[in-house]
Amino acid sequence: MPRLIAYVWSLPTTLLGLPFLALSVVSGGRTRIVDGVIETHGRAVAWFLRRGVPLVGGARAMTLGHIVLGQDAESLDATRDHERIHVAQCERWGPLFVPAYLVASLAAAVRGRDPYRANGFEVAAYRDAAPGANTGLADAAPTAGPDRTQISSSSGPGPSRPA
Repeated sequence: MPRLIAYVWSLPTTLLGLPFLALSVVSGGRTRIVDGVIETHGRAVAWFLRRGVPLVGGARAMTLGHIVLGQDAESLDATRDHERIHVAQCERWGPLFVPAYLVASLAAAVRGRDPYRANGFEVAAYRDAAPGANTGLADAAPTAGPDRTQISSSSGPGPSRPA
């Protein structure tokens, strides 16, 4: 997919991240562009990632289109490979990414599985990130097992993207 089309198609999800850029700046944080993706961190963003996401212990980072929120610069560096998989997923799914992600979490929960670790988008991000790459959570990556799920596409549910 040509870059401009990918940015436009994922723009609705990216727009969800824009308020965090302002929060980052007013709370003493920093914003930078790395490989065409805006990365931002600051006290308000860190507070949101620790207390505003429905994960025990919060998240180190989170992707909204072409914006990645991090608790701090180190979190952004450590989670970059994992979060870039989510950027690619946003480029593929466009405005459907957030609803599809939420449906995947709900489906996992209904099946009695962990809504984060059994979410196909997360399974793909853990699987496809560079070996040894850190992720959005401090603990282990999802694996197959009774409370886990595996998917076969390269960047989340749906047809795999050409290399």
